Amino acid sequence: MARKAKTAGRHLPAEAGANCCCKVESLIAVDDRGQMVLPKEIRDKAGIRAGEKLAVVSWEKDGEVCCISLVKADELTGMVKGLLGPMMEGIIAG
Repeated sequence: MARKAKTAGRHLPAEAGANCCCKVESLIAVDDRGQMVLPKEIRDKAGIRAGEKLAVVSWEKDGEVCCISLVKADELTGMVKGLLGPMMEGIIAG
């Protein structure tokens, strides 16, 4: 079962100019089958509903995964279109 982390005052600094902040929301455990439970409070806060798809994004450092993030699939699609759309328009037009 998941345990909440004590996070009072433990926010990471927001990026320059960004209106966001990262913080440790909770600690979760991985069971013997590799399953994890995303706590209800976080699901509610993020508007994640049963059946919704999440993309798993990982970052590597020195050949090992050091960070894992979850991104709503619908949001990821919008991000990719926003980043690649203008470049693809230039390629198609050019």
